Amino acid sequence: MLLTNLITAETVNYFTFLSDGLFWAFLGAALAVILAGIGSARGVGIVGEAAAGLVAEDPSKFGQLILLEALPGTQGIYGLLIAFITSLKLGLFSDSLAVITLEQGLFIFVACLPIGIVGLFSDIYQARCAASAVNILIKNTNDVVKGVTLSAMVETYALFALLISFLMVNFIIK
Repeated sequence: MLLTNLITAETVNYFTFLSDGLFWAFLGAALAVILAGIGSARGVGIVGEAAAGLVAEDPSKFGQLILLEALPGTQGIYGLLIAFITSLKLGLFSDSLAVITLEQGLFIFVACLPIGIVGLFSDIYQARCAASAVNILIKNTNDVVKGVTLSAMVETYALFALLISFLMVNFIIK
């Protein structure tokens, strides 16, 4: 059977949403949250595993470890922020949705990708730094700032991605 025989008017109607700019814009917003959220969840878990061993041996270090564990969670917040800003711009929280073209929707989709993709990967690398910083605390409790600083360096690139996604979303929809 030929492929052209499978394509009918009904099946074409099922895919009309692909030509809707709002579909692509909201998909971009969703990916910003999903990808950065996956990275954050994984990153916080990695540091949590490393910190659990130290807390089991010395519960007094929990306060210092919680900061290291929280660091990889910030990229998920950045993804949520971009999705929220995008949703506001698209009128999700108002009486009616914005009217945008397919081209604008695709631009917004692309604008949301930097924080989603960078958030996914930078979380994991930041978590690896933070998990290694747990070893610093094992040897010297006073050096927690060194471990936080090493982990925070990775955050810089997530902030760059947040900035570029924020500027692009705000440029596309005024």
